[in-house]
Amino acid sequence: MRAITFDIESISDSNVRGHIDVNEQELTVVAIHDSETGEYSSYFKEDLPRLWPILERADQLIGFNSDTFDIPLLNRYYPGDLSHIRSLDLLSEVQKVLGRRIRLQSLAEATLGKGKKGDGLKAGEWWKEGKKDKVAEYCIEDVRLTRELYEYAMKHGVLKYKDLRDIRDIKIDTAHWNAPTAAAAAMTHAFQL
Repeated sequence: MRAITFDIESISDSNVRGHIDVNEQELTVVAIHDSETGEYSSYFKEDLPRLWPILERADQLIGFNSDTFDIPLLNRYYPGDLSHIRSLDLLSEVQKVLGRRIRLQSLAEATLGKGKKGDGLKAGEWWKEGKKDKVAEYCIEDVRLTRELYEYAMKHGVLKYKDLRDIRDIKIDTAHWNAPTAAAAAMTHAFQL
């Protein structure tokens, strides 16, 4: 199964009470990890035509807050509909269990013992200062954390977060994460005949 773990960075002048409107965002960079090659790469807006074939050949997209932010924002640039590709949103999986959202930073620190190397606001400042490569590096680091959290959950069935002073487990049901979809299973069965 070819999985693309991805993240995007964007900028906007609109931010109402901490809520980010996807429709007000302008994409700056997309970073990915391709499970087929094991490589990390990044794509600026002008490079997106090179990214589309990679995403189209993916069996699954893996992200963090990707179903409600990254995929809808990318769909504004993509000539088709990326929501037809199977996706796994780690934030949604955590929210299903806890009933609330946990920041990527909190999950990474508690689960992996390391955190992010900045934040989205800082990345926006770097972009406005013309430091495009620094934004791309930051985005790749977020993809790396997301990928490592995914792999940790697959191996251990948990992710961790800090609740006041204590590190707590979030039991994650990963059984369906790599299960073939009905269409893929039907195609596999057809080839075996």
